[in-house]
Amino acid sequence: MSIRILPESEIQQAAEGLTSPPLLFANPKNLYQRRAKRLRQLAENSPFKDYLEFTAKVVDVQLRLLQEQPIEKDPRLDKDVLTEEVLAAQPLHYQHWQRSPIWQTLLTNLLEECKSFADGMIADTIDTLEKTSTQEREDLADRLLNNEFEAVPSDQALFIWAALNLYWIQLVQQIPHHANAELGEHRHFCPVCGSAPITSVVHFGSTQGLRYVHCALCESEWNIVRSKCTNCEETAHIDYWSLDSEHAPVKAESCDDCNSYLKVLYQEKDPDVEPAADDLATLLLDHEMEEKGFSRSGINPLLFPVG
Repeated sequence: MSIRILPESEIQQAAEGLTSPPLLFANPKNLYQRRAKRLRQLAENSPFKDYLEFTAKVVDVQLRLLQEQPIEKDPRLDKDVLTEEVLAAQPLHYQHWQRSPIWQTLLTNLLEECKSFADGMIADTIDTLEKTSTQEREDLADRLLNNEFEAVPSDQALFIWAALNLYWIQLVQQIPHHANAELGEHRHFCPVCGSAPITSVVHFGSTQGLRYVHCALCESEWNIVRSKCTNCEETAHIDYWSLDSEHAPVKAESCDDCNSYLKVLYQEKDPDVEPAADDLATLLLDHEMEEKGFSRSGINPLLFPVG
């Protein structure tokens, strides 16, 4: 199955036969508030306390910029422009979308705000990025979006991705928020922006029991049935691993067919689970999975591989 975003002309007709939404869009303010709160909650008893608290402050800055300096409507996303053909081509896909200079303004402002709690190596990183040319920043962003993590120092990647994330999550608010599930492939990647996921989440509430995969860039979520590998979609050799017990709210779902894994969060076991925060707080599980020979199929916007 694939997911297609609908133009406004088709939304009402599709809504009449809707059972469960194939695609969910983030509420940016709520997402950043929940993420920062969860990071601080998890930091209390974590061996990664200092880093979790630091990333919570970065998320606080994202929230402030969202509220105080929102981006303007992009004319390329006007409802009259977003025809069925345009939407079918995924206009916000990172490989297709020409980024507005506003994302660099967001990065500049984010770096300035983060100076208030930066010291040591973090302060040096901010200073380096502030001295980096506009074109160099664009090149670094391109490499990150294309998963060339080894080409971008991990300390710089955190800030660059934070700005890209803040930019894309606001772009997504400017497109129609309805979609259909259709036959197709490549379900591992976000149907909105094309990025890799952070984790998957098994919901409770109105979407009780449904599993959604959470995008690392635009924060959208798309439905993939449970007990199926989110990477290759095979079902025969799926296993689940945890550090605590079978009732743990965070597990790693591994697949022997593609030798990959992605964590899955269970809201029914802990309603406060949050993709980026809980993934970051369970780095020891990543270590165990790598020891077993599995490769991670997702990325965490708060922690990139060492470049």
